[in-house]
Amino acid sequence: MNLFALGLPLALGLAALGSGVGLGRAIGGAMEAMGRQPEAIPRIQTAMIIGAAFIEALTIYVFVSLFVFQAKF
Repeated sequence: MNLFALGLPLALGLAALGSGVGLGRAIGGAMEAMGRQPEAIPRIQTAMIIGAAFIEALTIYVFVSLFVFQAKF
């Protein structure tokens, strides 16, 4: 059995778990900041959306590399 057959889906699962935890912490912190400083909501919301996009991009990179490595091995 090829170790990539086990390792690649495991890596995707770990990336998704890390992404979920990261998004939860980032958005939770942004919501708390918005509650404390309502006048800064537009700036905080913009930063939160950009940060969430970067966090999700990391998971998408792992997802794409799963298919790339799966095709090679």
